[in-house]
Amino acid sequence: MKHRGPDWSGLYQHGDSYLAHQRLAIVDPASGDQPLFNEDKSVAVTVNGEIYNHEELRKKLVNHKFRTGSDCDVIAHLYEEYGEDFVDMLDGIFSFVLLDTRDNSFIVARDAIGVTSLYIGWGLDGSVWISSEMKGLNDDCEHFESFPPGHLYTSKSRGFRRWYNPPWFSESIPSVPYDPLVLRHAFENAVIKRLMTDVPFGVLLSGGLDSSLVASITARYLAGTKAAKQWGSQLHSFCVGLEGSPDLKAAKEVADYLGTVHHEFHFTVQDGIDAIEDVIYHIETYDVTTIRASTPMFLMSRKIKSLGVKMVISGEGSDEIFGGYLYFHKAPNKEELHRETCHKIKALHQYDCLRANKATSAWGLEARVPFLDKEFIKVAMSIDPESKMIKRDQGRIEKWILRKAFDDEERPYLPKHILYRQKEQFSDGVGYSWIDGLKAHAAKHVTDKMILNASYIFPHNTPTTKEAYYYRMIFERFFPQNSARLTVPGGASVACSTAKAVEWDVAWKNNLDPSGRAALGVHLSAYDAEAPLINNVPSKFIDSIPRMVEVPGVAIHT
Repeated sequence: MKHRGPDWSGLYQHGDSYLAHQRLAIVDPASGDQPLFNEDKSVAVTVNGEIYNHEELRKKLVNHKFRTGSDCDVIAHLYEEYGEDFVDMLDGIFSFVLLDTRDNSFIVARDAIGVTSLYIGWGLDGSVWISSEMKGLNDDCEHFESFPPGHLYTSKSRGFRRWYNPPWFSESIPSVPYDPLVLRHAFENAVIKRLMTDVPFGVLLSGGLDSSLVASITARYLAGTKAAKQWGSQLHSFCVGLEGSPDLKAAKEVADYLGTVHHEFHFTVQDGIDAIEDVIYHIETYDVTTIRASTPMFLMSRKIKSLGVKMVISGEGSDEIFGGYLYFHKAPNKEELHRETCHKIKALHQYDCLRANKATSAWGLEARVPFLDKEFIKVAMSIDPESKMIKRDQGRIEKWILRKAFDDEERPYLPKHILYRQKEQFSDGVGYSWIDGLKAHAAKHVTDKMILNASYIFPHNTPTTKEAYYYRMIFERFFPQNSARLTVPGGASVACSTAKAVEWDVAWKNNLDPSGRAALGVHLSAYDAEAPLINNVPSKFIDSIPRMVEVPGVAIHT
Protein backbone atom coordinates (compact mmCIF):
# COMPACT_ATOMS: atom_id res chain seq x y z
CA MET A 1 0.00 0.00 0.00
CA LYS A 2 2.71 2.43 -0.97
CA HIS A 3 0.09 4.90 -2.15
CA ARG A 4 -0.62 5.77 1.50
CA GLY A 5 2.99 6.69 2.30
CA PRO A 6 5.51 7.16 -0.50
CA ASP A 7 8.20 8.75 1.72
CA TRP A 8 9.64 5.70 3.51
CA SER A 9 9.24 1.93 3.73
CA GLY A 10 10.04 0.43 7.14
CA LEU A 11 10.08 -3.22 8.17
CA TYR A 12 10.87 -4.74 11.59
CA GLN A 13 10.84 -8.40 12.62
CA HIS A 14 11.00 -9.97 16.07
CA GLY A 15 10.40 -13.73 16.10
CA ASP A 16 7.19 -14.39 14.22
CA SER A 17 5.99 -10.78 14.59
CA TYR A 18 6.37 -8.28 11.77
CA LEU A 19 5.79 -4.52 11.69
CA ALA A 20 5.65 -2.87 8.27
CA HIS A 21 5.08 0.82 7.58
CA GLN A 22 4.69 3.13 4.60
CA ARG A 23 5.37 6.66 5.80
CA LEU A 24 3.76 9.89 4.71
CA ALA A 25 6.10 12.38 6.37
CA ILE A 26 4.26 15.43 7.76
CA VAL A 27 6.09 16.17 11.05
CA ASP A 28 9.88 15.79 11.22
CA PRO A 29 10.34 14.36 7.70
CA ALA A 30 14.10 14.10 8.23
CA SER A 31 14.25 11.71 11.19
CA GLY A 32 10.80 10.35 11.98
CA ASP A 33 11.01 7.15 9.93
CA GLN A 34 9.18 4.15 11.35
CA PRO A 35 9.01 1.80 13.15
CA LEU A 36 9.74 3.95 16.21
CA PHE A 37 11.34 2.57 19.38
CA ASN A 38 11.92 3.23 23.05
CA GLU A 39 15.49 3.69 24.34
CA ASP A 40 16.58 0.04 24.36
CA LYS A 41 14.42 -0.92 21.39
CA SER A 42 12.43 -3.39 23.45
CA VAL A 43 9.23 -1.62 22.40
CA ALA A 44 8.51 -0.98 18.71
CA VAL A 45 5.54 0.85 17.23
CA THR A 46 4.14 1.71 13.80
CA VAL A 47 1.66 4.59 13.66
CA ASN A 48 -0.62 6.18 11.12
CA GLY A 49 -1.75 9.56 12.38
CA GLU A 50 -0.89 12.77 14.15
CA ILE A 51 -0.48 13.39 17.90
CA TYR A 52 -1.22 17.08 18.38
CA ASN A 53 -0.25 17.23 22.05
CA HIS A 54 3.08 15.43 21.64
CA GLU A 55 5.14 18.35 22.96
CA GLU A 56 3.05 18.49 26.12
CA LEU A 57 3.38 14.72 26.55
CA ARG A 58 7.16 14.87 26.12
CA LYS A 59 7.30 17.16 29.16
CA LYS A 60 5.74 14.39 31.24
CA LEU A 61 8.41 11.95 30.06
CA VAL A 62 11.43 13.74 31.52
CA ASN A 63 13.32 10.51 32.15
CA HIS A 64 13.05 9.36 28.56
CA LYS A 65 15.29 10.08 25.59
CA PHE A 66 13.75 10.61 22.15
CA ARG A 67 15.50 9.72 18.94
CA THR A 68 13.31 11.82 16.64
CA GLY A 69 11.13 14.91 16.58
CA SER A 70 8.18 12.89 15.31
CA ASP A 71 4.89 13.52 17.08
CA CYS A 72 4.37 9.75 17.20
CA ASP A 73 7.64 9.14 19.07
CA VAL A 74 5.88 9.58 22.43
CA ILE A 75 3.79 6.40 22.08
CA ALA A 76 6.43 3.80 22.96
CA HIS A 77 7.59 5.86 25.94
CA LEU A 78 4.07 6.47 27.22
CA TYR A 79 3.49 2.72 27.10
CA GLU A 80 6.57 2.18 29.27
CA GLU A 81 5.25 4.64 31.86
CA TYR A 82 1.52 3.95 31.88
CA GLY A 83 0.91 0.61 30.20
CA GLU A 84 -2.05 0.33 27.83
CA ASP A 85 -3.98 3.01 29.76
CA PHE A 86 -1.98 5.76 28.04
CA VAL A 87 -4.17 5.74 24.91
CA ASP A 88 -6.69 8.26 26.26
CA MET A 89 -3.82 10.70 26.86
CA LEU A 90 -3.30 11.03 23.11
CA ASP A 91 -4.93 14.04 21.46
CA GLY A 92 -5.06 13.38 17.77
CA ILE A 93 -5.94 10.88 15.08
CA PHE A 94 -4.16 7.55 15.04
CA SER A 95 -4.05 3.86 14.35
CA PHE A 96 -1.09 2.03 15.77
CA VAL A 97 0.39 -1.39 16.51
CA LEU A 98 2.81 -1.62 19.45
CA LEU A 99 5.02 -4.67 19.98
CA ASP A 100 6.59 -5.38 23.38
CA THR A 101 9.47 -7.74 22.62
CA ARG A 102 10.04 -8.50 26.32
CA ASP A 103 7.05 -10.84 26.36
CA ASN A 104 6.20 -10.81 22.63
CA SER A 105 2.82 -9.17 23.34
CA PHE A 106 1.20 -6.46 21.27
CA ILE A 107 -1.57 -3.88 21.47
CA VAL A 108 -3.53 -2.20 18.69
CA ALA A 109 -5.54 1.02 19.04
CA ARG A 110 -7.64 3.31 16.88
CA ASP A 111 -8.57 6.94 17.49
CA ALA A 112 -11.81 7.99 19.18
CA ILE A 113 -14.01 8.50 16.09
CA GLY A 114 -12.11 6.42 13.55
CA VAL A 115 -10.69 9.23 11.41
CA THR A 116 -7.81 6.95 10.45
CA SER A 117 -8.84 3.69 8.83
CA LEU A 118 -7.98 0.31 10.38
CA TYR A 119 -8.89 -3.36 9.90
CA ILE A 120 -8.14 -6.55 11.83
CA GLY A 121 -8.09 -10.10 10.49
CA TRP A 122 -7.39 -13.67 11.58
CA GLY A 123 -5.61 -16.38 9.59
CA LEU A 124 -6.29 -20.11 9.66
CA ASP A 125 -2.82 -20.62 11.17
CA GLY A 126 -3.73 -18.57 14.27
CA SER A 127 -2.12 -15.37 13.05
CA VAL A 128 -3.56 -11.90 13.71
CA TRP A 129 -3.26 -9.28 11.00
CA ILE A 130 -3.67 -5.48 11.21
CA SER A 131 -3.87 -3.15 8.21
CA SER A 132 -4.90 0.41 7.38
CA GLU A 133 -6.87 -0.95 4.43
CA MET A 134 -8.90 -4.05 3.77
CA LYS A 135 -6.85 -4.97 0.72
CA GLY A 136 -3.92 -5.67 3.04
CA LEU A 137 -5.83 -8.54 4.65
CA ASN A 138 -8.21 -10.10 2.15
CA ASP A 139 -5.65 -12.49 0.62
CA ASP A 140 -4.32 -13.85 3.93
CA CYS A 141 -7.18 -13.84 6.43
CA GLU A 142 -10.03 -16.29 6.84
CA HIS A 143 -12.04 -13.53 8.51
CA PHE A 144 -11.46 -9.79 8.80
CA GLU A 145 -13.45 -6.78 9.95
CA SER A 146 -13.26 -3.06 10.59
CA PHE A 147 -11.37 -2.30 13.80
CA PRO A 148 -13.84 -0.43 16.06
CA PRO A 149 -13.02 3.24 16.73
CA GLY A 150 -12.14 4.24 20.29
CA HIS A 151 -11.04 0.68 21.09
CA LEU A 152 -7.82 -1.17 21.73
CA TYR A 153 -7.01 -4.83 21.19
CA THR A 154 -4.43 -6.72 23.24
CA SER A 155 -2.81 -10.03 22.41
CA LYS A 156 -2.94 -10.98 26.08
CA SER A 157 -6.74 -10.73 26.33
CA ARG A 158 -7.28 -11.49 22.63
CA GLY A 159 -10.19 -9.11 22.73
CA PHE A 160 -11.31 -5.49 22.37
CA ARG A 161 -11.73 -2.85 25.07
CA ARG A 162 -13.27 0.58 24.55
CA TRP A 163 -10.88 3.26 25.82
CA TYR A 164 -13.01 6.21 24.64
CA ASN A 165 -15.94 6.70 27.01
CA PRO A 166 -17.37 10.23 26.64
CA PRO A 167 -20.65 11.22 28.33
CA TRP A 168 -22.51 11.47 25.00
CA PHE A 169 -21.79 7.82 24.17
CA SER A 170 -24.62 6.71 26.47
CA GLU A 171 -27.01 8.95 24.46
CA SER A 172 -28.39 10.54 27.65
CA ILE A 173 -29.78 14.01 26.95
CA PRO A 174 -27.31 16.78 27.92
CA SER A 175 -28.40 20.05 29.54
CA VAL A 176 -25.51 22.54 29.33
CA PRO A 177 -26.85 25.93 28.13
CA TYR A 178 -25.61 27.09 24.74
CA ASP A 179 -22.78 29.63 24.99
CA PRO A 180 -21.67 30.85 21.54
CA LEU A 181 -18.25 32.04 22.72
CA VAL A 182 -17.44 28.73 24.42
CA LEU A 183 -18.32 26.90 21.21
CA ARG A 184 -16.36 29.35 19.07
CA HIS A 185 -13.19 29.11 21.17
CA ALA A 186 -13.39 25.31 21.30
CA PHE A 187 -13.51 25.09 17.52
CA GLU A 188 -10.78 27.67 17.01
CA ASN A 189 -8.53 25.61 19.28
CA ALA A 190 -9.36 22.48 17.29
CA VAL A 191 -8.31 24.16 14.04
CA ILE A 192 -5.18 25.84 15.43
CA LYS A 193 -3.70 22.61 16.80
CA ARG A 194 -3.99 21.10 13.31
CA LEU A 195 -1.57 23.67 11.91
CA MET A 196 1.23 21.42 13.23
CA THR A 197 3.13 20.58 10.04
CA ASP A 198 6.60 20.66 8.52
CA VAL A 199 5.34 20.32 4.94
CA PRO A 200 3.19 22.43 2.57
CA PHE A 201 -0.53 22.29 3.35
CA GLY A 202 -3.87 23.89 2.54
CA VAL A 203 -7.60 23.72 3.19
CA LEU A 204 -10.42 22.05 1.28
CA LEU A 205 -12.94 24.78 0.54
CA SER A 206 -16.37 23.91 -0.87
CA GLY A 207 -17.94 27.26 -0.01
CA GLY A 208 -20.30 25.64 2.49
CA LEU A 209 -20.43 26.65 6.13
CA ASP A 210 -18.10 23.98 7.54
CA SER A 211 -15.16 24.21 5.16
CA SER A 212 -15.49 28.00 5.02
CA LEU A 213 -15.20 28.28 8.81
CA VAL A 214 -12.16 25.99 8.76
CA ALA A 215 -10.57 28.17 6.07
CA SER A 216 -11.46 31.41 7.88
CA ILE A 217 -9.96 30.32 11.20
CA THR A 218 -6.87 28.89 9.51
CA ALA A 219 -6.29 32.11 7.58
CA ARG A 220 -6.82 34.16 10.74
CA TYR A 221 -4.34 32.25 12.92
CA LEU A 222 -1.76 31.00 10.41
CA ALA A 223 0.57 33.98 10.76
CA GLY A 224 3.09 33.43 13.54
CA THR A 225 2.94 29.64 13.41
CA LYS A 226 5.91 27.44 12.58
CA ALA A 227 4.12 26.43 9.38
CA ALA A 228 3.87 30.07 8.28
CA LYS A 229 7.58 30.65 8.92
CA GLN A 230 8.42 27.67 6.73
CA TRP A 231 5.88 28.01 3.93
CA GLY A 232 4.51 31.54 4.11
CA SER A 233 1.48 33.06 5.80
CA GLN A 234 -0.83 33.05 2.77
CA LEU A 235 -3.19 30.10 2.89
CA HIS A 236 -3.84 27.86 -0.12
CA SER A 237 -7.40 26.63 -0.70
CA PHE A 238 -8.74 23.91 -2.99
CA CYS A 239 -12.15 23.24 -4.52
CA VAL A 240 -13.52 20.77 -7.05
CA GLY A 241 -16.70 20.75 -9.10
CA LEU A 242 -18.39 20.55 -12.46
CA GLU A 243 -18.38 23.74 -14.50
CA GLY A 244 -20.86 26.18 -12.95
CA SER A 245 -21.48 24.10 -9.82
CA PRO A 246 -22.78 25.70 -6.59
CA ASP A 247 -19.60 24.89 -4.69
CA LEU A 248 -17.20 26.46 -7.20
CA LYS A 249 -19.02 29.78 -7.12
CA ALA A 250 -19.34 29.91 -3.33
CA ALA A 251 -15.76 28.73 -2.74
CA LYS A 252 -14.34 31.42 -5.05
CA GLU A 253 -16.25 34.08 -3.15
CA VAL A 254 -14.99 32.81 0.23
CA ALA A 255 -11.43 32.54 -1.08
CA ASP A 256 -11.54 36.13 -2.33
CA TYR A 257 -12.95 37.29 1.00
CA LEU A 258 -10.21 35.51 2.98
CA GLY A 259 -7.42 36.29 0.53
CA THR A 260 -6.31 32.70 -0.02
CA VAL A 261 -4.35 31.41 -2.98
CA HIS A 262 -7.27 29.55 -4.50
CA HIS A 263 -7.02 26.47 -6.73
CA GLU A 264 -10.18 25.52 -8.60
CA PHE A 265 -10.31 22.09 -10.19
CA HIS A 266 -12.94 21.11 -12.76
CA PHE A 267 -14.06 17.63 -13.69
CA THR A 268 -16.68 16.30 -16.07
CA VAL A 269 -19.28 13.65 -15.40
CA GLN A 270 -17.31 11.37 -17.72
CA ASP A 271 -14.10 12.01 -15.74
CA GLY A 272 -15.89 10.85 -12.63
CA ILE A 273 -17.45 7.81 -14.27
CA ASP A 274 -14.04 6.78 -15.62
CA ALA A 275 -12.63 6.90 -12.07
CA ILE A 276 -15.40 4.88 -10.36
CA GLU A 277 -13.56 1.55 -10.40
CA ASP A 278 -10.40 3.10 -8.94
CA VAL A 279 -12.48 4.89 -6.32
CA ILE A 280 -14.21 1.70 -5.16
CA TYR A 281 -10.88 -0.12 -5.04
CA HIS A 282 -9.33 2.57 -2.83
CA ILE A 283 -12.36 3.54 -0.70
CA GLU A 284 -13.38 -0.10 -0.16
CA THR A 285 -17.13 0.36 0.01
CA TYR A 286 -20.27 -0.05 -2.07
CA ASP A 287 -22.24 2.56 -0.12
CA VAL A 288 -23.87 4.86 -2.69
CA THR A 289 -23.50 8.22 -0.97
CA THR A 290 -19.87 7.51 -0.04
CA ILE A 291 -18.94 6.66 -3.64
CA ARG A 292 -20.78 9.69 -4.99
CA ALA A 293 -18.82 12.01 -2.69
CA SER A 294 -15.51 10.13 -2.80
CA THR A 295 -15.09 10.41 -6.56
CA PRO A 296 -14.66 14.19 -6.85
CA MET A 297 -12.53 14.15 -3.67
CA PHE A 298 -10.36 11.40 -5.18
CA LEU A 299 -9.88 13.42 -8.37
CA MET A 300 -9.14 16.60 -6.41
CA SER A 301 -6.60 14.86 -4.15
CA ARG A 302 -4.54 13.80 -7.14
CA LYS A 303 -4.39 17.41 -8.35
CA ILE A 304 -3.50 18.72 -4.88
CA LYS A 305 -0.64 16.24 -4.45
CA SER A 306 0.73 17.20 -7.87
CA LEU A 307 1.22 20.73 -6.49
CA GLY A 308 3.52 19.44 -3.76
CA VAL A 309 0.96 19.70 -0.96
CA LYS A 310 0.91 16.81 1.54
CA MET A 311 -1.74 17.79 4.09
CA VAL A 312 -5.18 19.42 3.93
CA ILE A 313 -7.65 20.50 6.60
CA SER A 314 -11.28 19.59 5.92
CA GLY A 315 -14.77 20.15 7.33
CA GLU A 316 -16.11 16.62 7.87
CA GLY A 317 -18.14 15.86 10.99
CA SER A 318 -20.05 19.08 11.59
CA ASP A 319 -23.36 17.81 10.20
CA GLU A 320 -23.30 14.77 12.46
CA ILE A 321 -22.54 16.82 15.59
CA PHE A 322 -24.98 19.68 14.99
CA GLY A 323 -27.78 17.95 13.07
CA GLY A 324 -26.82 19.74 9.87
CA TYR A 325 -28.25 17.37 7.27
CA LEU A 326 -31.48 18.65 5.80
CA TYR A 327 -33.54 15.75 7.13
CA PHE A 328 -32.97 17.17 10.63
CA HIS A 329 -35.62 19.77 9.73
CA LYS A 330 -38.10 17.01 10.49
CA ALA A 331 -36.67 15.98 13.89
CA PRO A 332 -39.78 15.68 16.12
CA ASN A 333 -38.09 16.72 19.40
CA LYS A 334 -34.73 17.37 20.98
CA GLU A 335 -34.43 13.83 22.33
CA GLU A 336 -34.78 12.29 18.87
CA LEU A 337 -32.38 14.85 17.41
CA HIS A 338 -29.71 14.15 20.04
CA ARG A 339 -29.95 10.38 19.67
CA GLU A 340 -29.68 10.72 15.90
CA THR A 341 -26.53 12.86 16.21
CA CYS A 342 -25.03 10.24 18.55
CA HIS A 343 -25.79 7.48 16.05
CA LYS A 344 -24.32 9.52 13.20
CA ILE A 345 -21.06 10.24 15.04
CA LYS A 346 -20.66 6.59 16.01
CA ALA A 347 -21.03 5.58 12.35
CA LEU A 348 -18.71 8.22 10.87
CA HIS A 349 -15.86 5.73 10.45
CA GLN A 350 -18.02 3.86 7.93
CA TYR A 351 -18.89 6.93 5.88
CA ASP A 352 -17.28 10.39 5.84
CA CYS A 353 -14.14 9.45 7.79
CA LEU A 354 -13.61 6.48 5.50
CA ARG A 355 -14.04 8.74 2.46
CA ALA A 356 -11.82 11.56 3.73
CA ASN A 357 -9.03 9.22 4.81
CA LYS A 358 -8.93 6.90 1.82
CA ALA A 359 -9.73 9.35 -1.00
CA THR A 360 -6.75 11.47 0.08
CA SER A 361 -4.44 8.61 1.11
CA ALA A 362 -4.86 7.10 -2.36
CA TRP A 363 -2.52 9.88 -3.52
CA GLY A 364 -0.29 10.22 -0.44
CA LEU A 365 -2.23 13.15 1.00
CA GLU A 366 -3.38 13.51 4.61
CA ALA A 367 -6.74 14.99 5.66
CA ARG A 368 -7.22 16.56 9.11
CA VAL A 369 -10.71 17.13 10.50
CA PRO A 370 -11.02 19.67 13.35
CA PHE A 371 -14.77 19.16 13.84
CA LEU A 372 -13.90 15.66 15.06
CA ASP A 373 -11.44 16.94 17.65
CA LYS A 374 -12.00 15.01 20.87
CA GLU A 375 -12.28 18.12 23.07
CA PHE A 376 -14.50 19.96 20.60
CA ILE A 377 -16.93 17.04 20.40
CA LYS A 378 -17.03 17.02 24.21
CA VAL A 379 -18.11 20.67 24.24
CA ALA A 380 -20.55 20.46 21.32
CA MET A 381 -22.25 17.26 22.49
CA SER A 382 -22.78 18.58 26.02
CA ILE A 383 -25.03 21.42 24.78
CA ASP A 384 -28.76 21.08 25.42
CA PRO A 385 -30.01 19.74 22.05
CA GLU A 386 -32.96 22.12 22.22
CA SER A 387 -30.49 24.71 20.87
CA LYS A 388 -29.80 22.47 17.86
CA MET A 389 -33.47 22.15 16.90
CA ILE A 390 -34.35 23.78 13.57
CA LYS A 391 -37.11 26.36 14.10
CA ARG A 392 -37.95 28.26 10.97
CA ASP A 393 -40.40 30.60 12.70
CA GLN A 394 -37.51 31.79 14.90
CA GLY A 395 -35.02 32.09 12.06
CA ARG A 396 -33.09 29.01 13.17
CA ILE A 397 -31.90 26.96 10.20
CA GLU A 398 -29.72 23.86 10.35
CA LYS A 399 -26.49 24.29 12.41
CA TRP A 400 -27.81 27.58 13.74
CA ILE A 401 -25.73 27.42 16.94
CA LEU A 402 -22.52 27.03 14.93
CA ARG A 403 -23.46 29.87 12.59
CA LYS A 404 -24.38 32.10 15.51
CA ALA A 405 -21.10 31.35 17.31
CA PHE A 406 -19.16 32.83 14.39
CA ASP A 407 -21.53 35.69 13.59
CA ASP A 408 -19.15 38.47 14.63
CA GLU A 409 -20.21 41.97 13.55
CA GLU A 410 -16.94 43.66 14.56
CA ARG A 411 -14.54 41.20 12.94
CA PRO A 412 -16.54 38.96 10.59
CA TYR A 413 -15.31 35.47 9.87
CA LEU A 414 -17.38 35.14 6.69
CA PRO A 415 -19.88 37.08 4.57
CA LYS A 416 -23.38 36.76 6.04
CA HIS A 417 -24.88 34.88 3.13
CA ILE A 418 -22.08 32.30 3.27
CA LEU A 419 -22.40 31.98 7.04
CA TYR A 420 -26.11 31.24 6.52
CA ARG A 421 -25.88 29.30 3.24
CA GLN A 422 -28.17 26.25 3.09
CA LYS A 423 -26.54 22.87 3.52
CA GLU A 424 -25.30 21.23 0.31
CA GLN A 425 -24.00 17.70 0.61
CA PHE A 426 -20.62 17.41 -1.11
CA SER A 427 -21.88 15.05 -3.81
CA ASP A 428 -24.64 17.58 -4.59
CA GLY A 429 -22.58 20.75 -4.30
CA VAL A 430 -20.00 19.69 -6.88
CA GLY A 431 -22.86 19.86 -9.42
CA TYR A 432 -26.32 18.33 -9.47
CA SER A 433 -25.73 16.71 -12.88
CA TRP A 434 -23.01 14.58 -11.25
CA ILE A 435 -25.53 12.36 -9.46
CA ASP A 436 -27.91 12.40 -12.40
CA GLY A 437 -25.05 11.33 -14.66
CA LEU A 438 -24.12 8.46 -12.34
CA LYS A 439 -27.68 7.19 -12.36
CA ALA A 440 -27.86 7.36 -16.14
CA HIS A 441 -24.55 5.52 -16.50
CA ALA A 442 -25.62 2.77 -14.10
CA ALA A 443 -28.90 2.34 -16.00
CA LYS A 444 -26.89 1.44 -19.11
CA HIS A 445 -25.13 -1.41 -17.30
CA VAL A 446 -27.86 -2.78 -15.04
CA THR A 447 -31.08 -4.15 -16.51
CA ASP A 448 -34.51 -4.41 -14.92
CA LYS A 449 -34.09 -8.21 -14.85
CA MET A 450 -30.87 -7.85 -12.85
CA ILE A 451 -32.66 -5.75 -10.23
CA LEU A 452 -35.48 -8.30 -10.00
CA ASN A 453 -32.96 -11.02 -9.13
CA ALA A 454 -30.80 -8.82 -6.88
CA SER A 455 -31.84 -10.54 -3.65
CA TYR A 456 -30.53 -13.87 -4.93
CA ILE A 457 -27.21 -12.47 -6.16
CA PHE A 458 -26.65 -10.14 -3.18
CA PRO A 459 -28.70 -11.46 -0.23
CA HIS A 460 -26.79 -9.22 2.22
CA ASN A 461 -27.51 -5.49 1.84
CA THR A 462 -29.46 -6.16 -1.35
CA PRO A 463 -29.13 -3.18 -3.73
CA THR A 464 -32.50 -1.61 -4.55
CA THR A 465 -31.41 0.77 -7.31
CA LYS A 466 -29.43 0.30 -10.50
CA GLU A 467 -26.76 2.67 -9.24
CA ALA A 468 -26.29 0.63 -6.05
CA TYR A 469 -26.24 -2.62 -8.06
CA TYR A 470 -23.57 -1.21 -10.38
CA TYR A 471 -21.28 -0.24 -7.49
CA ARG A 472 -21.86 -3.59 -5.81
CA MET A 473 -20.74 -5.51 -8.90
CA ILE A 474 -17.48 -3.59 -8.99
CA PHE A 475 -16.90 -4.00 -5.25
CA GLU A 476 -17.49 -7.76 -5.34
CA ARG A 477 -14.99 -8.11 -8.17
CA PHE A 478 -12.26 -6.52 -6.03
CA PHE A 479 -13.39 -7.91 -2.67
CA PRO A 480 -15.36 -11.16 -3.14
CA GLN A 481 -15.00 -12.36 0.47
CA ASN A 482 -17.99 -12.42 2.78
CA SER A 483 -15.94 -10.54 5.38
CA ALA A 484 -15.53 -7.67 2.92
CA ARG A 485 -19.23 -7.20 2.17
CA LEU A 486 -19.99 -7.25 5.92
CA THR A 487 -17.77 -4.19 6.53
CA VAL A 488 -20.20 -1.99 4.59
CA PRO A 489 -23.31 -0.71 6.42
CA GLY A 490 -26.78 -0.86 4.92
CA GLY A 491 -30.35 0.15 5.63
CA ALA A 492 -32.85 2.70 4.36
CA SER A 493 -31.69 6.32 4.17
CA VAL A 494 -32.92 9.67 2.93
CA ALA A 495 -30.50 12.59 2.61
CA CYS A 496 -27.91 10.63 4.66
CA SER A 497 -30.24 9.77 7.55
CA THR A 498 -30.15 6.61 9.61
CA ALA A 499 -32.93 4.11 8.99
CA LYS A 500 -34.62 5.23 12.22
CA ALA A 501 -34.84 8.86 11.09
CA VAL A 502 -36.62 7.88 7.86
CA GLU A 503 -39.67 7.48 10.09
CA TRP A 504 -39.70 11.23 10.79
CA ASP A 505 -41.58 11.91 7.53
CA VAL A 506 -43.92 9.40 5.88
CA ALA A 507 -43.22 10.91 2.43
CA TRP A 508 -39.57 9.87 2.62
CA LYS A 509 -40.31 6.16 2.54
CA ASN A 510 -41.10 6.46 -1.17
CA ASN A 511 -38.11 8.70 -1.93
CA LEU A 512 -35.14 6.88 -0.39
CA ASP A 513 -31.99 8.52 -1.73
CA PRO A 514 -28.88 9.76 0.09
CA SER A 515 -28.80 13.04 -1.85
CA GLY A 516 -29.70 16.17 0.11
CA ARG A 517 -32.19 16.98 -2.64
CA ALA A 518 -34.27 14.03 -1.45
CA ALA A 519 -35.31 16.13 1.57
CA LEU A 520 -38.46 17.26 -0.24
CA GLY A 521 -39.92 20.54 0.97
CA VAL A 522 -36.61 21.44 2.62
CA HIS A 523 -33.93 21.63 -0.06
CA LEU A 524 -34.20 24.54 -2.47
CA SER A 525 -33.58 22.18 -5.39
CA ALA A 526 -35.50 19.16 -4.15
CA TYR A 527 -36.16 16.55 -6.82
CA ASP A 528 -38.11 13.47 -7.73
CA ALA A 529 -36.84 10.84 -10.14
CA GLU A 530 -40.07 10.83 -12.15
CA ALA A 531 -40.59 14.60 -12.45
CA PRO A 532 -39.21 16.82 -15.24
CA LEU A 533 -36.62 19.37 -14.11
CA ILE A 534 -37.00 23.12 -14.49
CA ASN A 535 -33.67 24.75 -13.59
CA ASN A 536 -32.84 21.66 -11.52
CA VAL A 537 -36.25 21.80 -9.78
CA PRO A 538 -39.00 19.27 -10.60
CA SER A 539 -42.07 21.03 -11.96
CA LYS A 540 -44.42 19.12 -9.64
CA PHE A 541 -42.60 20.63 -6.63
CA ILE A 542 -42.25 24.21 -7.86
CA ASP A 543 -45.13 25.40 -5.68
CA SER A 544 -43.75 23.73 -2.58
CA ILE A 545 -40.14 24.92 -2.91
CA PRO A 546 -39.03 26.83 0.20
CA ARG A 547 -39.16 30.58 -0.38
CA MET A 548 -36.45 33.00 0.72
CA VAL A 549 -37.54 35.49 3.38
CA GLU A 550 -35.19 38.36 4.14
CA VAL A 551 -34.37 38.86 7.80
CA PRO A 552 -31.61 41.40 8.56
CA GLY A 553 -28.36 39.62 7.72
CA VAL A 554 -29.97 36.18 7.44
CA ALA A 555 -31.62 34.17 4.65
CA ILE A 556 -34.39 32.07 6.19
CA HIS A 557 -36.02 29.15 4.36
CA THR A 558 -39.77 28.92 4.95
